[in-house]
Amino acid sequence: MPKAIWNDEIIAESDDTVVVEGNYYFPRSSLREDVLRPSDTHTVCPWKGKASYYTLESGEHVTPDAVWYYPDPKPDAKAVRDRVAFWKGVKVVA
Repeated sequence: MPKAIWNDEIIAESDDTVVVEGNYYFPRSSLREDVLRPSDTHTVCPWKGKASYYTLESGEHVTPDAVWYYPDPKPDAKAVRDRVAFWKGVKVVA
């Protein structure tokens, strides 16, 4: 089962992931709420739409904008709706 690991902790785990452009998108519901902090960062993908981000924080460990998601993906990217992906020090193992 795919897992997202950050700071030696599992922060998401699900057998219902979608791989898009080499990134595992986990169901939003599988992500631990206690390590999430809102971020004001946004980027735009030409075919997926506007991405929003979360910062990961646990104790003294902080990784800004390590989680991204598409709140309202474009029609061709509907597979990532209600899902999150990771980078910046988050290891995904399948």
